[in-house]
Amino acid sequence: MDTMNKTASRTGEGALSLGEVTVRFESDRGLVTALQDVSVELPEHGFTSLLGPSGCGKSTLLRVVADLLEPAAGAVSVFGATPREVRRRREIGFVFQDAALLPWQSVIDNVRLPLRVGKSAGRGPAESPEEMLELVGLKGRERAYPHELSGGMRQRVAIARALVCRPRVLLMDEPFGALDEITRDRLNEELLNIWAATGTTVLFVTHSIPEAVFLSQRVLVLSSHPGRVRELVEIDLPYPRDLELRDRPEFTALTSRLRRLLETC
Repeated sequence: MDTMNKTASRTGEGALSLGEVTVRFESDRGLVTALQDVSVELPEHGFTSLLGPSGCGKSTLLRVVADLLEPAAGAVSVFGATPREVRRRREIGFVFQDAALLPWQSVIDNVRLPLRVGKSAGRGPAESPEEMLELVGLKGRERAYPHELSGGMRQRVAIARALVCRPRVLLMDEPFGALDEITRDRLNEELLNIWAATGTTVLFVTHSIPEAVFLSQRVLVLSSHPGRVRELVEIDLPYPRDLELRDRPEFTALTSRLRRLLETC
């Protein structure tokens, strides 16, 4: 497989930049501010998680980066371009909490779907759908249908579909939130392997503090009403990581620190 062969410990500069981004919605109660003056700089090849109370704008922030929402104010840059330019070049992949697979299509055809609706650009030819399925551990299930797969397997298909166009940025909105704990832990480990293999910049939304610490190089904590940056916490733990890391005092200290921050959001 043609990948960037980046190691998890190397990060570049200037993947995502948000400057005083504000997002507002019309509601029955009038104009609601979802995000207020959010400013952050995130490096290329990095893994950043978003934590915060429900309704603080984590998913909204992802949608702004993906050009699915237009901010009311502020500037967003993705590798020096606007989100719309990057989306048109198919350099952004998105994985939702629901795998959103087409039930009448086989696994391989679900992964091929982005290749049928447009062309990738910016990082060379698209990946082979078969190789993407092998990367996510589903070799041999190409002809299966979504109803024949477990929830974890369906999410792996969604990840393969998001990666097939070789995106420079992978946005993940609570992709493992509906899974049981054992499956979630296994997919956490597999996601780190995929990240190391592809070199993609990942922005990951979760409500789980241990998950955020386990996966990330940094955690962006948002406060609510409206969503603002509370703190950007560096996760100074070495890669590669396995589940035994969660028993170490450094891990416990970081989860405690993030929990205290969330209690004051």
